[in-house]
Amino acid sequence: MSHSIEPSTCKGPLPDEVLEKYIRAGKIAARVREEAKRIVREGMKLLEICETIENMIRDLGGSPAFPCNISVNEVAAHYTSPPNDARVIPEGALVKVDVGVHIDGYIADTAATICFSPEYEDMIHAAERALEAALRIMRPGLMISRVSSEIQSVIERYGFKPISNLSGHEIGRYMIHAGKSIPNVSHLSIERIRSGGVYAIEPFITFKDAAGRVEDGPEKYIFRLVKTKTALKSANAKSLLRFIEENFRTLPFAERWLKKRYASESYKTALSELLSSKCLMAYPVFIEVSRRPVAQAEHTVYVGERDIIILT
Repeated sequence: MSHSIEPSTCKGPLPDEVLEKYIRAGKIAARVREEAKRIVREGMKLLEICETIENMIRDLGGSPAFPCNISVNEVAAHYTSPPNDARVIPEGALVKVDVGVHIDGYIADTAATICFSPEYEDMIHAAERALEAALRIMRPGLMISRVSSEIQSVIERYGFKPISNLSGHEIGRYMIHAGKSIPNVSHLSIERIRSGGVYAIEPFITFKDAAGRVEDGPEKYIFRLVKTKTALKSANAKSLLRFIEENFRTLPFAERWLKKRYASESYKTALSELLSSKCLMAYPVFIEVSRRPVAQAEHTVYVGERDIIILT
């Protein structure tokens, strides 16, 4: 899951027990990502895909670190099914499946692109090669700008264009975006990859004639807690805020998850109050500006003092 920057939460090499949790989360995420490639098909409801993947994560002993993202064609990121979503995978589509798993707050984030048209196969191949190239050079002390330049160089060598305003990111406990971002285009920066850091590297790419940027769409179906200290008017809003804090902490969640908890639609008014009081933020769906299709590849990697572990 891409974009946004939060303060870093961990410094130095990870304790063995923490690294073990990252490894477990990564194994689950990788297994679910590969299973998604098998189950996603044309005509399938997006809601069914989201719920199947999230339930699979739970069945394997993990928890979803964010709602399953199913982003189709020109939608680049942050689409998850709202309650009662009737949308389906269209014929000939390019489908990004972005999966997050956490064990005790330690997160693995991974994505794959599935295509139902031969015209997109080269673009997926380019995204995967760019990801591999970036992972090959990852090491402590490496300039982040060097990783970004490598990603852009490989994408352009294959004749495609990186999405300039989407980026990979550092990961912290209960925080998808914790610290440094890793853009997919060359840039000036003195930031470096640090020992003990966990990073999601995720090239997003599109066709050469596209704008190569995303903009916020009107839909927002993923939410996250940003503050708990505020004056709320209704008891329902206070109760919902407690539920969100206890169950999701600072991790993104879906309205679907709230609907399962509440028998009536009463949560909707409370959700609106929490959004208007700025207790919650909403993630807009990201859409490629020129409405050209976008492909994505993503792994989470742990950068040790000597070894690099691709967790997913």
